[in-house]
Amino acid sequence: MSESSKRVDPIDRILSRAPEERSAAPQQSVFSAPVEEHAGDTPATVATPDTAEAQSSVRAGAPPTTGDLDLEARSGLRRVGGLSTELEDVTEVEYRQLRLENVVLVGVYRHGDIVDAENSLRELALLCETAGAAVIDGVLQQRDQPDPATYLGSGKARELADLVAAVRADTVVADTELAPSQRRALEDAIGVKVIDRTAVILDIFSQHAKTREGKAQVELAQLQYLLPRLRGWGASMSRQAGGQVGGAGAGMGSRGPGETKIELDRRRINQRMARLRRQIAGFSPARAGKRKNRERNNIASVAIAGYTNAGKSSLLNQLTGAGVMVQDALFATLDPTVRKAQTPDGRPYTLSDTVGFVRSLPHQLVEAFRSTLEEVGDADVIVHVVDASHPDPTAQIHTVRQVIADVGASEIPEIVVFNKSDLIDSDREVELRGVQPGAVFVSASTGQGIDTLHRAIAEVLPRPTLHRRLLIPFDRGDLVALVHDSGDVLATSYDEAGTSMEVMLDEVTLASLEDFVVLSDPAGTPAAVTSHSGD
Repeated sequence: MSESSKRVDPIDRILSRAPEERSAAPQQSVFSAPVEEHAGDTPATVATPDTAEAQSSVRAGAPPTTGDLDLEARSGLRRVGGLSTELEDVTEVEYRQLRLENVVLVGVYRHGDIVDAENSLRELALLCETAGAAVIDGVLQQRDQPDPATYLGSGKARELADLVAAVRADTVVADTELAPSQRRALEDAIGVKVIDRTAVILDIFSQHAKTREGKAQVELAQLQYLLPRLRGWGASMSRQAGGQVGGAGAGMGSRGPGETKIELDRRRINQRMARLRRQIAGFSPARAGKRKNRERNNIASVAIAGYTNAGKSSLLNQLTGAGVMVQDALFATLDPTVRKAQTPDGRPYTLSDTVGFVRSLPHQLVEAFRSTLEEVGDADVIVHVVDASHPDPTAQIHTVRQVIADVGASEIPEIVVFNKSDLIDSDREVELRGVQPGAVFVSASTGQGIDTLHRAIAEVLPRPTLHRRLLIPFDRGDLVALVHDSGDVLATSYDEAGTSMEVMLDEVTLASLEDFVVLSDPAGTPAAVTSHSGD
């Protein structure tokens, strides 16, 4: 017999083994050491139709066949003993549980501003809860100016450290924007993480951003906030040089020209910010094109602005049936939503829901969301929504108007709307009417006052100012429809030549009707204007 004929194919050798020999082979665990089977351990199997008969035969006392064992081994999950880390005495190990981040709030106020400081701290507590933290305590200190070194002063910082240790807090949140040096000094004095109001707001924005533009705007604001607050420790501050000895502190050749790690981080952040600005600028043409299309069709625009959680999205749903997301949370809406609406007399206009404002809104966010706030700056009317149930609505109105002025929209007509009027009594309503005479009181949840708001918007929306008399042939019904849609019809009569109409038009509509004008009065007729204003 030749040498090649003596060789046995490995597959034939494995198949020639008896079934009993194969089944008796020990099963190898995925771990290195074999696992002993205890008498009380039963292999945990997943019940399948293929294994049901084998399991029933075992329960009945019949000895399982080899095929049944193989089928059960292939279809079941083998329990590996000795892996449980549970202990009967839990005091032997550290007790751990999933919990929220516990924070302590701290603020500084001047003499006489205690009420405003408390309202601001309560708002900060809502911001922290929205960001996903649990507020444990909050303290205020009366000072003419915050301490330039530790914000509170060295003595109060030590007292705050004792409070943080007593309540076992993880983070301290300051109710202002801290300078980088103040934040570092306060962290060193307290021993826990210290952040400021701006960081909390940026964190909320990063959680709620959903669209590409919203995410890019939030990232840009975060990088602008982070850039002056970069820190380096130890070797991260050392110089870098080329070759194998670069930045390693390895003697000769490791020192010299180059850039530190923190300088490298700053350069990369600046590059990323420039890229984000270009990306955000790339979103503007699409929005500008839609805006130009509305202007070309002579459609007026109304922007809803207001404090965060004042009910702007709920009001948009009531006015237009938009069905946008409504949530009792701060900054739930970041991206503008535009919907079509109509006045009671049939004039169409667009209604835009914008991002909410808050006191001490970070200037990084105002700059990053400037493209979004263009909806406010280019609107014909601003519906300023105020939470009527808030303890200090005057401060909310001041904050919103300040941001509106920052985007250059302070000259746009404004309608102040007190929302959530179903949560206040008549005395509170009289007080608010004294604060803002002519304001509209509505309830977006119940629909109360929505009709009044519709009429108020119709009165403030710009109307055509050019008075003309038209004579349109009977076969041009499309032009008659255009006049009704885009202008104000003061009088209509019919004769043999066609339809005679006395109308108020705008320049865009008038350009398409110049051939049918029979009387021009650019200065306007006083009687016609009076009749128009009384409609």
